Formats: sequence, structure tokens, C-alpha cells
Amino acid sequence: MMSRAASTVQQVLRRSRCLSPLAALLVAVPLMGGAAQLPASATPNPETQLLQAIHSLRSGESLDALRQLRQLVQREPNFRLAQLLYGQVLAERSGASGVMSPLADDQDPRVRELLDEYFARIGEAQGGPPAGTFPSPILRLSNDHRYAIVVDLPRSRVYVMQNEGGKLREIRDYYVTIARNGYGKQNAGDLRTPVGIYRVVGFTPGGKLPPFYGAGAYPLNYPNAWDRVHGRTGSGIWLHGVPSTTYARPPRASEGCVVLANNDLVDLKSLIVPGATPVVLSDRVDWLPQQTLAQEREELLHRIESWRTRWAALDTEAYLSFYGPDFHTDDGMDKTAFATFKRRVNVGKRHVDVKLRDLDLFSYPGEQNLVLAEFTLDYRSDNFSMSKRKEQYWRRGADGLWRIVREENREL
Repeated sequence: MMSRAASTVQQVLRRSRCLSPLAALLVAVPLMGGAAQLPASATPNPETQLLQAIHSLRSGESLDALRQLRQLVQREPNFRLAQLLYGQVLAERSGASGVMSPLADDQDPRVRELLDEYFARIGEAQGGPPAGTFPSPILRLSNDHRYAIVVDLPRSRVYVMQNEGGKLREIRDYYVTIARNGYGKQNAGDLRTPVGIYRVVGFTPGGKLPPFYGAGAYPLNYPNAWDRVHGRTGSGIWLHGVPSTTYARPPRASEGCVVLANNDLVDLKSLIVPGATPVVLSDRVDWLPQQTLAQEREELLHRIESWRTRWAALDTEAYLSFYGPDFHTDDGMDKTAFATFKRRVNVGKRHVDVKLRDLDLFSYPGEQNLVLAEFTLDYRSDNFSMSKRKEQYWRRGADGLWRIVREENREL
């Protein structure tokens, strides 16, 4: 099946007989805004250098493009897309009649893969995050996390967000490969990348892995609590690199992992804290102004605080009203069993102190009106005390109220 990107280019080629294949490609998806939107750097990264060359081509500066592409393929000889465009420019400038561009071969799956990569990279140059906007899945990030990773799966893009006192700022973005069958993993072996909120749980250097994984791998905690609720199976979902003979893989080529160029994976090493760094694998990332996110965030914070105060006041029935009828705990209790347990426990309490800290809020990807709240719970009563990291899944009901539908505890 031909990808949308390759199909678009071939349609342009067929309608534009007077254009060379390279020119048709550039017309198919123009690089909006030109070089002014590209990051300024004395030594641009390979993707930036590629985009600068494409801008030069669109501006009619083929000699400048040729110079940039020559430097790029010398620097990254395994960057197949750069090699393809370099060959295109050489063919165009040769002026020889009958020179056939690889882009004219719509039967070659390798060309289709490179066109998919081209469109993914160009799409970011055209439609990257506007200034002053923030990724929709992150409603609140505590100071416990210096960085968070957001993967826009349809766009084959990963963004690194820096947390500065609760204020987010994008500091990195990279092209990535996802699973060959896309996203929305349900079962082991379905060749899809999961959608959800995960944590990096460790790092394995490349020297301890087969060469296929390149510079190393960051395993994620798939399946998470929400995956298990829905019976999702499988394991071994990682952020990892590529073999040394490869610069980048096509946008859809993994068995479920998120794959980066090796230099990008190495760049992440100083930003990831195993066991803590959140990774959002999202089927859609909207970049929204702060005030748009603030209303939902404040509504949820108020609701969570009300839940806490009712618990601390030993107002058991009001406390239980914050739990939805479909609520389940991690140890299998439904709402009825949970209510019976809480009533029995609270009746013997004289005093309860409940404190929350390090609160994170995520709008859960792939779901409507579902939010994951993660926080550290410090609980003290006259006869018991504990501190745990709690995960709560809150869903907005038809009446507009947020209620807890799933609750899990894990050790600090």
C-alpha cells in the first residue's frame, strides 16, 4: 500500500510533466517560511542542514543546496534521505537528457519510505509548535520532574519539555520512527506503538545490546495500569537507537518501539532520569495557549483538593462520592467493596491527616475526558501511617463532574 506522502508526490509528478521529479517534490509540500524559521546554529544538526538545503533548492540556489548536501552526506554518509536529495541535485545539474530520478519510480518501496521520512521532517518545519503554546497532554508537572518527553506519534516527532518551576518550555525536538502498523497497541505482536503515559524505568547502553539497538535503550513501563485494565498485552517497548550503518529509519518501521537517531538518543541521556521522567506517547498533540489549559487544570486541582479534605475530615460518604460507579482498585475491589472497606476503616479513626505532594496531571491520550493524576500521598492517623506514590484516573461524567475510576499505589 502506497503511503499518503508517496501518493501525493506521484500525483504531482503525473500532473506536472513539465517539472523535474525534484521540482515536483518541492512543489508538493513547500517549506513554508523558508530559512528564517530554521534554528540558527554555527554547526546545525543534520536535520536542520537538510531543511536549509531544501530551502535553497526552493529559492533556486541549487549550487548552495549542492554544497550543503555534500557536506551533509560527508558528515552522515548513512543519511539515506540526504543521499537521495544529493543525487537529485546532481542529476538536475547534469542537464543530461534521459536522466531518470529515483523519485519517478513509484514501485520502489525504499523510495516510498524515504518520501514518508521527507514529509515527516518537512511537516515539522511547516507546522512546529507556535510560540507561547504548550502540549495538550501535560496539564501540570511537579518540580519533581525537570523534563518530560512528549511523542506525537502521527507526526513521528518527539519533544523534550523543560520544567522551570511549573512552567514548561520546549528545548529539543527530534524525528522518530514508530511501529510499522502505527499506534494504539492492544496485543503482543500487533506491531503497534502504545498510546498512554509511561515512565522511563532504566537505561541499557548499546555495548550490552545487539547492534540493532544502536547507542542504547530506555525501557518504558508498558503495560501501565490503564493498559492492564483494558487487557493490553506485550512488553519490551523502548526508546532506542539505530544500527551504526543507519542514520534514521522510516517513520513506520519498528515492532512497537520509538526509535531515534543515535546522536539524538545520546543527546537525551543528560535529560532523562530513569524511574522518574514521564514519557507521553500520544495519538494527538495539540499545542495550546496557557490560558486554555489553565481552566481544566484548575478545575481538576479543586476537585482533587475537595477529595483530600473530605477524606481528612473523615466524611466518609462525601469522600466516596468522588469515586465513579465503575471504580476499581489495583487489587480488584469494585466500588461496593471499596466503600465497605473504607466505612469499616474510618469508623475506628479519631484523627486523619492527608497530604499530597509532587502532583502531576496528564490529559490521557487516546481517551476522552480522562486525566491521570500522579502524586505522593502522606497519610497519618492515630494508628497507622504510610507514604506512597498514587496514580488516580479521573473521568468527567455526563453531569460534568470528575470522578475517580481507577486507583493504584506504588512504593516510593
